Amino acid sequence: MADITLHGNPVHTSGNLPEVGSTVKDFKLINVDLQEKTNQDFSGKKKIFNIFPSIDTGVCAAAARKFNEKAGDLDNTVVINVSKDLPFALNRFCAAEGLDHVVSLSDFRSSFGDDYGVKITDSPMEGLLSRAVIVADENGKVIYTEQVPEIAQEPNYEAALNALK
Repeated sequence: MADITLHGNPVHTSGNLPEVGSTVKDFKLINVDLQEKTNQDFSGKKKIFNIFPSIDTGVCAAAARKFNEKAGDLDNTVVINVSKDLPFALNRFCAAEGLDHVVSLSDFRSSFGDDYGVKITDSPMEGLLSRAVIVADENGKVIYTEQVPEIAQEPNYEAALNALK
């Protein structure tokens, strides 16, 4: 379990991020059209998983915008936003913001949070996902991870993007 904070207060997760060198686990998440998406849908592409508590918070929104901005320049790469938000909220935000270089998927009815070790297990945010980034190559091998230590801070975008080079 990861020990992170929210405004300096301790928060814990259900586990740890996948280890660098491991293969990303299978997942079933729901897209904005209420269709199930799995890792096979992104087979052969490099993947940046931008994981966060809720798109309707300032830091989560900023991260989604920043990864969308950077994703347009990446070859054979998909940025996958993952949260417990309902697909309707993800769609509303991305449409309003013009985010068209990311895929937003909901973990509202899957085990992604537990499988990837990012489900928050205590605090007022219990049940939501922590802020984390996982980068995998086109073969699904994990090449970078970041469990952001303070939920209210943005991830290290450059480190995640540099892992793809």
